[in-house]
Amino acid sequence: MDLLRGATVSLLVCALAGCNKEAPVQAKQDAAPIAVKATHISVKQLQRDVESVGTLFPFEEVTISSEIDGRVTEVGADLGDSVTKGQVLVRVSDEEQRYILAQNEAQLRQALEKLGLKNEQDKVADIKATPEVRRAQAELTAAQQRYNRTKELNEQGIGSKQDFDQANSQYQAMLAAYDTTLNSTRNLIQEVEHSRAVVELQRKKLRDTSILAPEAGHVKERLVNIGQYVRPNTPVFTLVKIDPIRLRIEVPERMVPWIKVGQVANVSLEAYPDRAFQGKLWRISPTVEQTKRTFVVEALIENPTGLLKPGSYAKAVIRTDKVDSIKLAPTLAINYIFGSNKLYVIKDGVIEAKDVKIGDRFGENTEITSGIEEGEQIATTQVARLDTGAKVRVQQ
Repeated sequence: MDLLRGATVSLLVCALAGCNKEAPVQAKQDAAPIAVKATHISVKQLQRDVESVGTLFPFEEVTISSEIDGRVTEVGADLGDSVTKGQVLVRVSDEEQRYILAQNEAQLRQALEKLGLKNEQDKVADIKATPEVRRAQAELTAAQQRYNRTKELNEQGIGSKQDFDQANSQYQAMLAAYDTTLNSTRNLIQEVEHSRAVVELQRKKLRDTSILAPEAGHVKERLVNIGQYVRPNTPVFTLVKIDPIRLRIEVPERMVPWIKVGQVANVSLEAYPDRAFQGKLWRISPTVEQTKRTFVVEALIENPTGLLKPGSYAKAVIRTDKVDSIKLAPTLAINYIFGSNKLYVIKDGVIEAKDVKIGDRFGENTEITSGIEEGEQIATTQVARLDTGAKVRVQQ
């Protein structure tokens, strides 16, 4: 019984040993070539475009301020309103200004009457024709005539010395009075001119109680309310003119020779993805900003309906006259890895990875500025799987 039990165990051990014996390992076979599509590096004549993102600005922006003291009695516009040139934006109480004007006009009339003038705009043509000067002239003439008569009588020995001395004294007094009257009249003429200026200034202040829009535009901000007391230089409204509207962009300094006034800028905005706007360059900065190495360019865009709003971002593409011969590669063929851009050149079915430098993008293609030659064949698919030494098979 023990012998049978031992034989059974031996058979089981052998059976288990036969089951655990390893099968022969097959040798590794070479990996199959990667199927890729390919193209050749081409050189084309392309017209350069300048692309940049900028900001829209109003064509003009002005803050309107009060020029007089007073309490606001009327506000004629509010945020977003369109206003016309000369439209009343704010009215300030004019009661005090009217009283001052009446006083100044009365003073002017008094001065005019002294000169014998009736109308406010009349002026003295001949100072000797004014009332005071004519009176002084008449008195001087009478004194001179009496002096001449007494002098003749005195020389003939008929008249008395006392009469002659009196006539002479009166003549000299009238001569001095005439000169004084002339000076006084000249001062009065200056006083009238001053009074005219005061009246005109006060009339201006009265007109300034109505604060008008200097140009047509839109209300960006209303800064006063009815009942508010304003003083000179108190801001009351901010107006913007947005037709046309300015687009201000920054262009790299290397593109200075490409940019000219009058070039067309095609503009797009995120707010209107299905619409295209067009403007023209009208201002180019004469200096380059040293920290950014860019210069500012402005384009004017027609904006009759006010769709474009200042402060919005916009993308501009400027078509220039610059034409270059450039090497192009499909953008999808470029693989950015480990800080460099790579293209995968195919030679005899084997990949050679090349570092390249890229330039501008033209649709689905990208400019290659260095690192590859015209005519070389490159892989355009499966680029994430490729590296130097990889075998590929070009699909037709």
